[in-house]
Amino acid sequence: MSRRQWVLSSNNRDLAAEIAEEFSLDPFVALLLTARGITDSEEIEQFLFEDELFIDPYSITDMDKAVERIRKAVDGKEKIMIFGDYDADGVTSTSLLYLYLKSKGADVGYYIPDRVSEGYGLSCDSVKAFCSQGVRLIITVDNGINAVEETALAKELGLDVVITDHHKVGDVLPDAAAAVNPHRSDCNCEFEDYAGVGVAFKLVCALEGDSYSVLNEYADLAAIGTLADVVPIVSENRVIVRKGIEIINRSSRYGIEALKEYASVSQKKLTSSMVSYALAPRINAAGRMDTARLAMNLLLAEDKASADNAAALMEKANLDRHETEAAVTNSAVDYIEAHDEVKYAPVIVVAGENWHQGVIGIVASRLVARYGKPAIVISTDGETGKGSCRSIDGFSIYDALSEAKDMLTHFGGHTLAAGFGIMTKDIDRLRSALSEYCYLREMPYLKTRIDLNIKPSVITTDLLGMLGMFEPYGAENPQPCFSVKDAVLKGIRPVGEGRHLRLTLSKTGEEFNAMLFSTSLPEFPYALGDRVDIAFRIERNEFRGEVYPSVQISDIRCSDFDFDGCETGMRIYEKFRGGANLSRNEAELLTPDRDFFACVYRFFMSEKTFSFGADMLCHKSGIPYRYAARVLVCLDIMCELGLLKKSNSTYSIVENPGKKDLGSSAILRSLKERG
Repeated sequence: MSRRQWVLSSNNRDLAAEIAEEFSLDPFVALLLTARGITDSEEIEQFLFEDELFIDPYSITDMDKAVERIRKAVDGKEKIMIFGDYDADGVTSTSLLYLYLKSKGADVGYYIPDRVSEGYGLSCDSVKAFCSQGVRLIITVDNGINAVEETALAKELGLDVVITDHHKVGDVLPDAAAAVNPHRSDCNCEFEDYAGVGVAFKLVCALEGDSYSVLNEYADLAAIGTLADVVPIVSENRVIVRKGIEIINRSSRYGIEALKEYASVSQKKLTSSMVSYALAPRINAAGRMDTARLAMNLLLAEDKASADNAAALMEKANLDRHETEAAVTNSAVDYIEAHDEVKYAPVIVVAGENWHQGVIGIVASRLVARYGKPAIVISTDGETGKGSCRSIDGFSIYDALSEAKDMLTHFGGHTLAAGFGIMTKDIDRLRSALSEYCYLREMPYLKTRIDLNIKPSVITTDLLGMLGMFEPYGAENPQPCFSVKDAVLKGIRPVGEGRHLRLTLSKTGEEFNAMLFSTSLPEFPYALGDRVDIAFRIERNEFRGEVYPSVQISDIRCSDFDFDGCETGMRIYEKFRGGANLSRNEAELLTPDRDFFACVYRFFMSEKTFSFGADMLCHKSGIPYRYAARVLVCLDIMCELGLLKKSNSTYSIVENPGKKDLGSSAILRSLKERG
């Protein structure tokens, strides 16, 4: 059953009625706006109808200095080097600024470091190399705000540095000609959540003096980088992405058209979701698996042949990325499942020798989804390691690393994603330190955020048009998620060679179909007649010229599920299995008496095998969900005593096990000792 906390947004029907009347909106659209917290008239106007919202680029601190120095370099034919980053945000930032400066006749080149051999950000070696090449001005994009030593070296060698970045600002600013970062404490810009490409876009707007023409020329690049970096799709970012998708759909650059072909979306009307999941990962894959120069060649291609060639090489890199990612994920999961101190820690910290550094961030995201908690994946190379972190809403992995910075050789990043260097010998110490940090706090849960609870009758073709008003989707403006509660499961049909399920559900006499992807029949714990809640999104499907809404389930659970009761116990169980001390009340919650033990054993005498977790066992046996963790302790004890055997996630009863003494259980003794 789901280990996600369902959070239903609050809405205001009276206010929605006023909004619907004021803006001539369908009442459903108005209600969804209130669920999103978009209730102010100016805010509604901007969100639904504004296509030309531009914030003064000079409101970003040092923008005037950056423009002055760059114009001087362009006019004086000084050699300029753009220093980028190897991810999609960095590559689109580099492409955008390079194309603009080239169009102005600048003597400009670009450089993107190799992920593995050079790592992230400006280096002293790069600065020295640029100096020897006659470069007079370095412009960083999507990096540089923490390059204090490197900027000082550049100044010593007679090079100026203009920094454009959007990452967290350190305690000391580099001594640069300009440091353009909306997150600077002395910056009063009304919007600060740009991607790296967004900051580069604002720089070009300032240089050109006309934001509208810059938007029309470069919004496609800016949109891809903005979506890829998962920054909030609100305010000016929303305008950039909306315009960018419009350009991509009506035919964009040779490179983007070739990328659409290889992603099999050239014949479709692209949405922000398609850009995020079809185009951006292919650009990222170049920097992860090969060299970001492939992506640069693609985006700068001036003819179809060179674009097709670059896209073909990038597709190979993307396929390699898929294979490598799967292999590293499997290795990480195998290790986690075999080590309680890793699996049950409040932050997953797992390491492997020579795991490909290009995929460890993606693997960390996979582990977050699987285990419902922050995850850190470290690739070691002998005595050193590089880590990539992903977190969940409500837990700043950057702040957590800050508390353990004495164990790290370096670190940086954001609230939900970060990276660091570490000595291999300190990895276990880092895991312990993070656990102690978390035990002093109330850790958040992975959440499913639901906009509205609706009736099946609402799901019509007309609804597709209403939802389109909320595009483009992205961070802080996700695709709307709805729920139907207490529906009866009427049909279960495998589709897609058994990889997916089509469910038929009924609510107050109304039947509807819903797709559950990546779940086979043996993995599905529910039976016909079960009452379930579903959380879902609605997609536009077209078949033989007919358009219809498709309900696509993102989460499903029993209608009687008690999340708080279940997960409170599960957190205590994880503390116990992870080796932490328990309070007396915590130990009592986990400790089964003979009657409870007998109840669980009778269930297995009847079922023989079970594969669906303690919460589903509670549902099927009538045990209150708040005792799901105690059920897990029972299962552990039964396996310890030879009453059950476990293979992967399946428990099976042992026939004729002989008489067993509960008092001989080391697990029970440990509970008593640590409570």
